[in-house]
Amino acid sequence: MNLLEQIYDRLESLNKSERKVANVIIGDPATATRLSIASLAQAASVSEPTVNRFCRNFEAKGYPDFKIQLAQSLAGGTPYVSRSVEQDDSTEEYTDKIFTSTIAALDIARKGVNAGLISKAVDYLIQAKQISFLGLGASGPVATDAQHKFFRFNLPVAAYEDVLMMRMVAAAAHTGDVFVVISYTGRTRELVDVARIARENGATVIGISAENSPLAKECTVLLAAPTPEDTDIYMPMTSRIVQLTLLDVLATGVTLRRGVDFHQHLKKIKESLKATRYPSE
Repeated sequence: MNLLEQIYDRLESLNKSERKVANVIIGDPATATRLSIASLAQAASVSEPTVNRFCRNFEAKGYPDFKIQLAQSLAGGTPYVSRSVEQDDSTEEYTDKIFTSTIAALDIARKGVNAGLISKAVDYLIQAKQISFLGLGASGPVATDAQHKFFRFNLPVAAYEDVLMMRMVAAAAHTGDVFVVISYTGRTRELVDVARIARENGATVIGISAENSPLAKECTVLLAAPTPEDTDIYMPMTSRIVQLTLLDVLATGVTLRRGVDFHQHLKKIKESLKATRYPSE
């Protein structure tokens, strides 16, 4: 774990004064790297010895060494710090937590994307006879959004959120059909069953889901979407943002593969909406 993750992981074990220091750092780690020990102590409403004691708790030789370690933890990009929403959070606090957690989740997904698997998935999509997007629960609207993107490619496209429809479509699948199955956990029994049925009937299954999950084992291509998420009570659902972004990547890949000659078709669809909008002032 990087330093920020260690601080959050040990947050509950810190005493009251040290927890104040931790909250200031977690709230804005980039700014914390620029603060003097006096400024940090003032921001946390604690004494300078408390800040020094806090730093030594995390194996730093002192405050300067602590700031170096903090800067290093930020150097690799936006770190994920699970900042769960609490009942007594202010509007400013819960808003910031949701935005920073979402940004961090996207950065983690970006670093984990396998370009070779993206290219392979695009190959299957560009050659598909028809594409079916499947999602249940929070992933259902993501499947519908994918349908809105991909119908522009002159391919038969559908989105399904009903399990019985999914099973029937999978049972009627043929070689050349592509099923894109979207699931945060990859453990939903119905989706795993549908993916298996589709594969048994010759279809290609592209999964946007968790690695090493039951669904992953049934996929022809898996686009892993690791998204730490607090779903106990409050549900920001950063997973949907990652799923939507991966689908944008696939749609862009299909557009680029179609070449510049296909741009006129996309332009025609977009221009068809002009009459439905008031002109901008």
